[in-house]
Amino acid sequence: MNETVSQVILALGGLGLFLYGMKLLGDGLELAAGAKLRKILEKITSNRWLGALVGVVVTAIIQSSTAVSVMVVGFVNAGLMTLAQAMGVLMGATIGTTATSLILSFNISQYAPIFIFLGAIMVAFTKKNNTKYLGQIIAGFGILFFGMSTMSSSLKPLAGSPAFEKLITSISNPILGILFGIMFAALIQSSSAAVGILQALGAAGALMLPQSVYIIYGIHIGACFTSVISSIGATKDAKRTSLSYVLFTVFGTVIFTLITLLTPFTSWMASFTDNVSLQISLVHIVSTIVSTLVLLPCVNLIVKISCLIIPGKADEEEKEPCRLKYVDERLLKTPPIAVNQVSKEIDRMGVLSNRNFKMSMEALLNKDDKSIPKVTENEEVIDYLNHSITSFLVQINGLSLEDHDRVRIGSYYHVVSDLERIGDHAENICEIASRIIKNDEEFSSKAIEEITDLNVLVESVITDSMDLFFGRSDDPELLERITNNEQKIDDKTEQYKDNHVERLSKGECSATIGTLFMELLTNLERIADHSTNIAFSLSPYRV
Repeated sequence: MNETVSQVILALGGLGLFLYGMKLLGDGLELAAGAKLRKILEKITSNRWLGALVGVVVTAIIQSSTAVSVMVVGFVNAGLMTLAQAMGVLMGATIGTTATSLILSFNISQYAPIFIFLGAIMVAFTKKNNTKYLGQIIAGFGILFFGMSTMSSSLKPLAGSPAFEKLITSISNPILGILFGIMFAALIQSSSAAVGILQALGAAGALMLPQSVYIIYGIHIGACFTSVISSIGATKDAKRTSLSYVLFTVFGTVIFTLITLLTPFTSWMASFTDNVSLQISLVHIVSTIVSTLVLLPCVNLIVKISCLIIPGKADEEEKEPCRLKYVDERLLKTPPIAVNQVSKEIDRMGVLSNRNFKMSMEALLNKDDKSIPKVTENEEVIDYLNHSITSFLVQINGLSLEDHDRVRIGSYYHVVSDLERIGDHAENICEIASRIIKNDEEFSSKAIEEITDLNVLVESVITDSMDLFFGRSDDPELLERITNNEQKIDDKTEQYKDNHVERLSKGECSATIGTLFMELLTNLERIADHSTNIAFSLSPYRV
């Protein structure tokens, strides 16, 4: 085989290992740090500097500004983050992603096989997921450096190639270099990987810092490509978030292009070290940090520009109630966050089911049909959420998850079903109320007392079960109280059925209203049963 062809194949193999190692490393870090990611993202406030710090930390953990940008667009689309908050996180994310380039600038490739071996052993021979994730991180780290070493050694002949020298000379032009960097990063969808490949070329002696700087600036813009794609079909604010991210990187590129042209910036960076890989990393780090510090105070201006380009107010958009508010398919790229967000969607479903129960009972006890249309409207949303959340859970279940998150997902299937059944029984109660109001019938005073008594107990079981499942209460006696109240409901239901038969025999109520009373007791008992199921769904695995 021709030696040149052989070198090209080797370089492509090295590139493949490098990209795979980077993905393996990032996915492992993301999975291992899942719970921490949730806690970090919950700390986001309107303070843009704190938001930027969050962006730095989260991106440093999962080693992917692309994943963070897609996740942030998803948060804005779901209404969980404002445009200004998102910009702070995205600006910080560009700094966090530079950590990879710094690691890659150190030559530890001779130890890569050891990392690969240790990581593979941990993945293959351990049962605990957390240990497997650690093994994935170690193996990914080794494969990353092994691929980079293979790529660098195979690219060394390029250093003396006239054709390659001509190409390098052409991209030394600022505009061509930036355009090349944009296309390069957009193609492989990772600024870390793109800069890493530049570092491999630098280590091979095929590329020097003066030819790399403008490509690096272009890479910063090209890294936005994935977030732009992910905003298609999203809300206006999500699109503005993506556009603002692009504007930030473009402004940063303009600033550093001018600095590079008007000052000996490249010479300054080269004076720190003879290691070309480290020089490239320093330019990547310095340009990113300085751009963020300069432009972070201008977030409001960048947001205004994006609003001028994409006009209209967010509240002018049609907001259908039958939609997922907290869940977005973009979040599937970050499984721990997706698990956390779907729990909020289930909580929303629970609130609607509980609200429907209360409104249906008010309609029944007060003989007031004003709330009945609202119950019907809410029931449509509950049914929609049941199907949509279940579909989303199926998608999450196919991803790599931490052990406790997989337990949670398993319980969510049952909880969603129980909530949907509570909504159905609430609708049944509403129908009973409608028939009583339409036919102008009334329960006896004793029956009303019994219904009111059960209503209080059922409402308590629903509320306590929701609080327990969603972690809104730390009361250690809550589960026992739910169990006791559910037993009381069962006992009283039987007692009230006997009382009803006695009233029928005495002629104290009609057969028609008596049938409705029995149906009502059955629905109340079933609601309590489904609520208790929710309370017990996670109790042995509280996390």
